[in-house]
Amino acid sequence: MIGAMILLPIMDGLAKGLSERYPVLQVVWARYLFHLLAMLPVLLSRYRLHELLPERAGVQLVRGVFLLGATAMFFGALSLMPQATVLALFFVSPLVVTVLAPALLGERVRPWQVIAVAVGFAGVMLILRPGGDASAWGAVMALTAGVIHGLYLIFTRRLAGSAPPLVTLGYTAVFGAVVMSVIVPFFWVAPSPGDLGIMALLGVLAAAGHYLIIKAFDHAPATFLAPLGYTEMVTAVLYGYLAYGHLPDALAWIGILVIVSAGVVVSLIETRREHRGPLQAFRKARQGRR
Repeated sequence: MIGAMILLPIMDGLAKGLSERYPVLQVVWARYLFHLLAMLPVLLSRYRLHELLPERAGVQLVRGVFLLGATAMFFGALSLMPQATVLALFFVSPLVVTVLAPALLGERVRPWQVIAVAVGFAGVMLILRPGGDASAWGAVMALTAGVIHGLYLIFTRRLAGSAPPLVTLGYTAVFGAVVMSVIVPFFWVAPSPGDLGIMALLGVLAAAGHYLIIKAFDHAPATFLAPLGYTEMVTAVLYGYLAYGHLPDALAWIGILVIVSAGVVVSLIETRREHRGPLQAFRKARQGRR
C-alpha cells in the first residue's frame, strides 16, 4: 500500500500538468488507455482466455465504475487547486471505508482504528484550514472523489481472491478505456509528441500503483489498510514542491506529521495483534498436551 502511495501522487502531478493544456476528460482517457496498453502484453502472455473470464463480473463492473468516477472527479479538482489541497480533501476516503466496512465487508472496526482515522482527518483539517486555497467547485469534486474512492476500495476488498490481481487490474483498464474512448472525441485536442509520452507514463504509473493496491487488499483487511493511505500526502507534497514550487507552511507540516503518525500507529498495533494471535494458539496447544 505504501508503494502505491509513492507512485500514484506522481501520476496525479503529471495529470495536473496535462490538465493545464488539455481537457480533463482527455487526460482521464489517456490514463486508462495507456493503462490498458501497458497491461495487455502481460495479461496475454500469462493467462489463457478462460482464465481472463471474470468470476464476479458484476462486482468487477461496479468497481470499475467507482474508480472511473473517482478519477474524473479527482483530475477535475487538480485542474482547479494545488495537488496537496486536493489530496487533503480526498482523504475522506479512509473515513468512508471505516464507516461502511462492517456493513459491506463484515469486518470488525476496532476502537484504535476509528481513533487513528479521526486523528488523521484532523491532520487533514490543519492543512485545509480557513483561508486556504481551495476553490468551491474544486473542493466539491475532491470530496466527491474521496467518497467514491472509498467505495472503490471496499469493492476491491470484496474481489480479493476471486481473480488474479493482474486480471482484476485489466478489467479496470478495459472499462475505463472503452467508456472514455466513446466520450473523448467530443473534447479532443491533438497532443504534442512530448505530451503524448507523458500521457503514456500516466497509464504506466496508474497500472503499477493500482496493482500494488490490489495486492495489498489480498493480504490485509480494508480497515487496516485505509489509514496507510495517508502516507500519500508525503509524496504529494514533495512532488508539488519539485514541480510547482508549492511548499506547505508550518501548520500544514504539523498536519502531515499527524496524518502519517496515525497510519503508522495503526499498522504497528494491527501487526502486533496478528502476530500475537498465532503465538497464543501455539501456547494453548502446548498446555492442552500437558
